[in-house]
Amino acid sequence: MSHAQRYAQAQAETASRERLLVLLLEAAMRQMRAGAAAFESGDVAAANRSLARAGDIVVELRGTLRRSVAPELCDRLGDVYAFVCQRLLDGSARRQPAAVREAERALAPIASAFAEAVASLGAPR
Repeated sequence: MSHAQRYAQAQAETASRERLLVLLLEAAMRQMRAGAAAFESGDVAAANRSLARAGDIVVELRGTLRRSVAPELCDRLGDVYAFVCQRLLDGSARRQPAAVREAERALAPIASAFAEAVASLGAPR
């Protein structure tokens, strides 16, 4: 395991729940960018691996929504997460980086908003 991988693992293992959410959103975005770039370079296998990872993260995030706490927010986030997953599937099936980039654009404001919210709480970044 490289030093960077060890650092990332330690960061994830010691992160608050809020920070972990931000890390997961950032990881999903990274995987989407990697998948789109891999399609653009012709590496379909790498693209599909990256998009599968991104999709797994988004599905997991969707599964953690607690409607009893914030039903309207959860409904809206759930809709965005479903859209992102659908665009990832479409992009993967059709080998279309544009669909993947669309999913990334849909998730970006959520990732940014959560990062800002966590920073405003004083949680470790």
